[in-house]
Amino acid sequence: MSGSFSREAIVLASGSASRRTMLEAAGIAFEARSPEIDERALEAEMKGAEPAEIAQALAAAKAAALRADGLVLGSDSLVEVEGRRFDKPATREEAADHLRFFSGKVMTLHSAAALARDGRIVWIGSDFARLIVRDLSEDFIAAYLDAEWPAVSHCVGVFRIEGPGPQLFESIIGDQFTVLGMPLLQVLAALREEGVLLA
Repeated sequence: MSGSFSREAIVLASGSASRRTMLEAAGIAFEARSPEIDERALEAEMKGAEPAEIAQALAAAKAAALRADGLVLGSDSLVEVEGRRFDKPATREEAADHLRFFSGKVMTLHSAAALARDGRIVWIGSDFARLIVRDLSEDFIAAYLDAEWPAVSHCVGVFRIEGPGPQLFESIIGDQFTVLGMPLLQVLAALREEGVLLA
Protein backbone atom coordinates (compact mmCIF):
# COMPACT_ATOMS: atom_id res chain seq x y z
CA MET A 1 0.00 0.00 0.00
CA SER A 2 2.90 2.32 -0.69
CA GLY A 3 1.74 5.85 -1.49
CA SER A 4 -1.60 5.13 0.15
CA PHE A 5 -3.34 6.71 3.15
CA SER A 6 -5.05 3.39 3.91
CA ARG A 7 -4.38 1.14 6.88
CA GLU A 8 -6.16 -1.63 4.98
CA ALA A 9 -7.73 -2.14 1.57
CA ILE A 10 -11.45 -1.89 1.03
CA VAL A 11 -13.64 -3.47 -1.67
CA LEU A 12 -15.38 -1.15 -4.12
CA ALA A 13 -18.68 -2.77 -5.10
CA SER A 14 -18.82 -1.08 -8.49
CA GLY A 15 -17.58 -1.38 -12.05
CA SER A 16 -17.61 2.40 -12.48
CA ALA A 17 -14.40 3.79 -13.96
CA SER A 18 -15.01 7.25 -12.47
CA ARG A 19 -15.44 5.83 -8.95
CA ARG A 20 -12.24 3.80 -9.32
CA THR A 21 -10.42 6.91 -10.51
CA MET A 22 -11.68 8.92 -7.53
CA LEU A 23 -10.47 6.36 -5.01
CA GLU A 24 -7.11 5.95 -6.75
CA ALA A 25 -6.55 9.73 -6.85
CA ALA A 26 -7.47 10.01 -3.15
CA GLY A 27 -4.86 7.40 -2.20
CA ILE A 28 -7.27 4.71 -1.04
CA ALA A 29 -6.21 1.08 -1.37
CA PHE A 30 -9.05 -0.95 -2.84
CA GLU A 31 -10.12 -3.90 -4.97
CA ALA A 32 -13.03 -3.40 -7.40
CA ARG A 33 -15.68 -6.11 -7.68
CA SER A 34 -19.12 -5.87 -9.29
CA PRO A 35 -22.04 -6.98 -7.10
CA GLU A 36 -24.92 -8.98 -8.51
CA ILE A 37 -28.14 -7.20 -7.55
CA ASP A 38 -31.34 -6.50 -9.46
CA GLU A 39 -31.39 -2.71 -9.32
CA ARG A 40 -34.64 -2.39 -11.26
CA ALA A 41 -36.44 -4.81 -8.92
CA LEU A 42 -35.27 -2.88 -5.88
CA GLU A 43 -36.41 0.39 -7.46
CA ALA A 44 -39.81 -1.16 -8.23
CA GLU A 45 -40.18 -2.19 -4.57
CA MET A 46 -39.50 1.43 -3.57
CA LYS A 47 -42.03 2.96 -5.95
CA GLY A 48 -43.05 6.37 -4.61
CA ALA A 49 -39.87 6.85 -2.55
CA GLU A 50 -37.74 9.96 -2.96
CA PRO A 51 -34.80 9.64 -5.40
CA ALA A 52 -32.28 10.23 -2.59
CA GLU A 53 -33.79 7.32 -0.62
CA ILE A 54 -33.62 5.04 -3.66
CA ALA A 55 -29.98 5.98 -4.33
CA GLN A 56 -29.11 5.22 -0.70
CA ALA A 57 -30.95 1.89 -0.80
CA LEU A 58 -29.15 0.87 -4.00
CA ALA A 59 -25.77 1.88 -2.57
CA ALA A 60 -26.50 -0.13 0.59
CA ALA A 61 -27.67 -3.16 -1.40
CA LYS A 62 -24.45 -3.14 -3.43
CA ALA A 63 -22.28 -2.83 -0.31
CA ALA A 64 -24.14 -5.62 1.50
CA ALA A 65 -24.10 -7.95 -1.53
CA LEU A 66 -20.35 -8.64 -1.39
CA ARG A 67 -18.48 -10.48 1.33
CA ALA A 68 -14.95 -9.39 2.16
CA ASP A 69 -12.48 -9.45 5.03
CA GLY A 70 -12.86 -5.68 5.51
CA LEU A 71 -15.16 -2.87 4.47
CA VAL A 72 -17.19 -2.88 1.26
CA LEU A 73 -18.10 0.43 -0.36
CA GLY A 74 -21.24 0.61 -2.47
CA SER A 75 -22.35 3.66 -4.44
CA ASP A 76 -25.16 4.69 -6.74
CA SER A 77 -26.41 7.74 -8.63
CA LEU A 78 -29.88 8.73 -9.82
CA VAL A 79 -30.98 11.53 -12.12
CA GLU A 80 -34.27 13.35 -11.73
CA VAL A 81 -35.70 15.91 -14.15
CA GLU A 82 -39.11 17.53 -13.56
CA GLY A 83 -40.09 14.80 -11.12
CA ARG A 84 -39.18 11.99 -13.53
CA ARG A 85 -36.40 9.55 -12.65
CA PHE A 86 -34.00 8.35 -15.34
CA ASP A 87 -31.92 5.19 -15.50
CA LYS A 88 -28.95 4.52 -17.77
CA PRO A 89 -30.05 4.53 -21.43
CA ALA A 90 -30.32 1.04 -22.91
CA THR A 91 -29.96 2.16 -26.53
CA ARG A 92 -28.60 5.13 -28.46
CA GLU A 93 -32.18 6.04 -29.41
CA GLU A 94 -33.17 6.09 -25.73
CA ALA A 95 -30.10 8.23 -24.95
CA ALA A 96 -31.20 10.74 -27.60
CA ASP A 97 -34.73 10.77 -26.13
CA HIS A 98 -33.29 11.47 -22.66
CA LEU A 99 -31.19 14.34 -23.99
CA ARG A 100 -34.21 15.85 -25.76
CA PHE A 101 -36.16 15.70 -22.50
CA PHE A 102 -33.27 17.22 -20.49
CA SER A 103 -32.84 20.11 -22.95
CA GLY A 104 -33.39 23.48 -21.26
CA LYS A 105 -34.28 21.90 -17.90
CA VAL A 106 -32.71 21.45 -14.46
CA MET A 107 -31.26 18.01 -13.77
CA THR A 108 -30.89 16.91 -10.15
CA LEU A 109 -28.22 14.27 -9.64
CA HIS A 110 -28.40 12.25 -6.41
CA SER A 111 -25.26 10.32 -5.41
CA ALA A 112 -25.15 7.98 -2.45
CA ALA A 113 -22.59 5.71 -0.82
CA ALA A 114 -22.69 3.03 1.87
CA LEU A 115 -20.17 1.00 3.82
CA ALA A 116 -20.77 -2.59 4.92
CA ARG A 117 -18.81 -4.94 7.13
CA ASP A 118 -19.72 -8.66 7.07
CA GLY A 119 -22.85 -7.82 5.10
CA ARG A 120 -24.06 -5.30 7.70
CA ILE A 121 -24.39 -1.61 6.78
CA VAL A 122 -22.31 0.56 9.10
CA TRP A 123 -22.67 3.92 7.30
CA ILE A 124 -24.75 5.61 4.58
CA GLY A 125 -24.29 9.07 3.09
CA SER A 126 -25.63 11.05 0.14
CA ASP A 127 -25.48 14.40 -1.62
CA PHE A 128 -27.02 16.03 -4.67
CA ALA A 129 -26.06 18.49 -7.38
CA ARG A 130 -28.16 20.61 -9.72
CA LEU A 131 -27.09 20.76 -13.35
CA ILE A 132 -28.72 23.32 -15.64
CA VAL A 133 -28.96 21.82 -19.12
CA ARG A 134 -28.69 24.27 -22.01
CA ASP A 135 -30.97 24.08 -25.04
CA LEU A 136 -29.69 21.16 -27.10
CA SER A 137 -30.15 21.11 -30.88
CA GLU A 138 -30.78 17.91 -32.83
CA ASP A 139 -27.45 18.43 -34.62
CA PHE A 140 -25.64 18.69 -31.30
CA ILE A 141 -27.37 15.59 -29.87
CA ALA A 142 -26.39 13.56 -32.96
CA ALA A 143 -22.77 14.78 -32.88
CA TYR A 144 -22.54 14.26 -29.12
CA LEU A 145 -23.75 10.65 -29.35
CA ASP A 146 -21.46 10.01 -32.34
CA ALA A 147 -18.60 10.91 -30.00
CA GLU A 148 -19.88 9.46 -26.72
CA TRP A 149 -21.95 6.38 -27.49
CA PRO A 150 -21.63 3.71 -26.14
CA ALA A 151 -19.46 5.16 -23.32
CA VAL A 152 -22.45 7.08 -21.88
CA SER A 153 -24.63 3.95 -21.89
CA HIS A 154 -23.15 3.34 -18.42
CA CYS A 155 -24.02 6.84 -17.19
CA VAL A 156 -27.25 8.15 -15.70
CA GLY A 157 -27.83 11.56 -17.22
CA VAL A 158 -26.12 10.43 -20.47
CA PHE A 159 -22.90 12.29 -19.68
CA ARG A 160 -19.35 11.83 -18.46
CA ILE A 161 -18.37 15.04 -16.70
CA GLU A 162 -14.71 14.04 -17.12
CA GLY A 163 -15.28 13.85 -20.90
CA PRO A 164 -17.40 15.98 -23.29
CA GLY A 165 -20.27 15.99 -20.75
CA PRO A 166 -19.78 19.66 -19.71
CA GLN A 167 -20.97 20.60 -23.21
CA LEU A 168 -24.51 19.78 -22.05
CA PHE A 169 -24.66 22.36 -19.29
CA GLU A 170 -24.97 26.09 -18.66
CA SER A 171 -23.99 25.76 -15.02
CA ILE A 172 -23.49 23.19 -12.26
CA ILE A 173 -24.30 23.76 -8.60
CA GLY A 174 -22.80 21.15 -6.30
CA ASP A 175 -19.76 19.15 -5.31
CA GLN A 176 -17.60 17.88 -8.19
CA PHE A 177 -17.28 14.40 -6.64
CA THR A 178 -21.05 14.10 -6.33
CA VAL A 179 -21.34 14.94 -10.03
CA LEU A 180 -18.72 12.25 -10.77
CA GLY A 181 -20.93 9.72 -9.00
CA MET A 182 -19.96 9.48 -5.32
CA PRO A 183 -20.01 11.85 -2.30
CA LEU A 184 -16.28 11.30 -1.83
CA LEU A 185 -15.64 13.72 1.04
CA GLN A 186 -18.32 11.99 3.12
CA VAL A 187 -16.83 8.61 2.20
CA LEU A 188 -13.36 9.71 3.30
CA ALA A 189 -14.72 10.95 6.64
CA ALA A 190 -16.53 7.64 7.18
CA LEU A 191 -13.41 5.63 6.34
CA ARG A 192 -11.44 7.66 8.89
CA GLU A 193 -14.16 6.96 11.48
CA GLU A 194 -13.91 3.25 10.69
CA GLY A 195 -10.12 3.37 11.15
CA VAL A 196 -9.39 2.47 7.53
CA LEU A 197 -7.75 5.80 6.68
CA LEU A 198 -5.15 7.71 8.60
CA ALA A 199 -6.81 10.44 10.67
